[in-house]
Amino acid sequence: MTEQAPPAGTPDLAPQHEPVGAARPRALQDSADVIVVGAGPAGSAVAYYLATTGLDVLVLEKSTFPREKVCGDGLTPRAVKALTGMGVSIAERDGWLRNKGLRIIGGGGRIELDWPDLSSYPGYGLVRTRTDFDQILARHAQKAGARLLEGVTVTGPVLDDRTGRITGVTVKGGQQFRARLVVAADGNSSRLSVAMGLHKRDDRPLGVAVRTYYTSPRHNDDYLEAWLDLWDGDSLLPGYGWIFGMGDGTSNVGLGLLNTSKGFGEIDYRDLLRKWLATMPAEWGFAEENRTQPVRGAALPMGFNRTPHYTRGLLLAGDAGGLVNPFNGEGIAYALESGELAARVITQALARPTATGCERVLQTYPRQLKEAYGGYYTLGRVFVELIGKPSFMQFATRHGVKRPYIMRFTMKLLGNLTETRGGDAVDRLINAVSKMTPAA
Repeated sequence: MTEQAPPAGTPDLAPQHEPVGAARPRALQDSADVIVVGAGPAGSAVAYYLATTGLDVLVLEKSTFPREKVCGDGLTPRAVKALTGMGVSIAERDGWLRNKGLRIIGGGGRIELDWPDLSSYPGYGLVRTRTDFDQILARHAQKAGARLLEGVTVTGPVLDDRTGRITGVTVKGGQQFRARLVVAADGNSSRLSVAMGLHKRDDRPLGVAVRTYYTSPRHNDDYLEAWLDLWDGDSLLPGYGWIFGMGDGTSNVGLGLLNTSKGFGEIDYRDLLRKWLATMPAEWGFAEENRTQPVRGAALPMGFNRTPHYTRGLLLAGDAGGLVNPFNGEGIAYALESGELAARVITQALARPTATGCERVLQTYPRQLKEAYGGYYTLGRVFVELIGKPSFMQFATRHGVKRPYIMRFTMKLLGNLTETRGGDAVDRLINAVSKMTPAA
């Protein structure tokens, strides 16, 4: 059977590295139903779901794949569920490493907790380097029909002079791309959001993470490992260190701190990481001669630290909207989920026959995000304030880690891993309190 040429107008699924490709008509290159700025987890998720509905979606990514991103590389069952929902292959033969749960060390105690046994989420987590994780998702979106242009830096919005509504974007070099809607999935700094007047909120938590890699005999581990004893002199800091075996001869080692710590912004995080690792057994290999990557840092925007999540034709997803979980610093799961939610809203909005009807649907996006995470993120803000007090942090680690029933509750709360309906008493308690708490 001979191979037939694709129908005219079929999206070119091959990677694109230039703003304009010679093989594609310029009209198709310069416009789309939806432009997505950023091809991280949120951008690729929204692009994938939009493409599956038949909408023309164009993703503009400033880097080229593969690319490096600061991340612990550990994925909770919540992120695993989001990946499987997208149809991403997570087979071990494809390089995904599974884990059973979380090992917590602190306050003189040590405990291993398996991921909760739930119908709502799988009972395992994954490890995958961000070096190719984002690339896998981006290519998955392309296969669904999304167009991806790499090495394209968005410099600002194109605005309608009369309404102030975003109608496209300008990229470095001056070229403009037009669309009916635009999604900002361009990370913590989100230059596009800032250009639209959406700045970070100072009343929301912010974290900082630093990490690197070492060759280590601890590269194979059934558990993600979290250390709660991070000290700055005599003060126990609000955060944790981690050791995640990558299964390839290396371990991802890093730490994350919250801005509720005294002197946040003045701490030398790389020096703190070095001092913490100096307390580890020498046989683990966390020494300078075994380091395989530079020590890199990144900000963690938490608890809706940029709002509103929709305005004048622009939707925010992932880190651009500050969707990192304040309890544990997890961002990938919420990036994927918000990407899916944004795509569902956009699909319904663009199906409306009038501009008024379309806008009415788009206005529901912030409300749906609040319904999904608002109360839980408010609880997270309270938690962040509490652990910012060294005395509380020390009390919690000293007395909590040694009590399995407390730690199982804590794992469900911090990981946001409960049955969506029913469940045990812990699930019902966490869900009820989250629903009763005012949205962040």
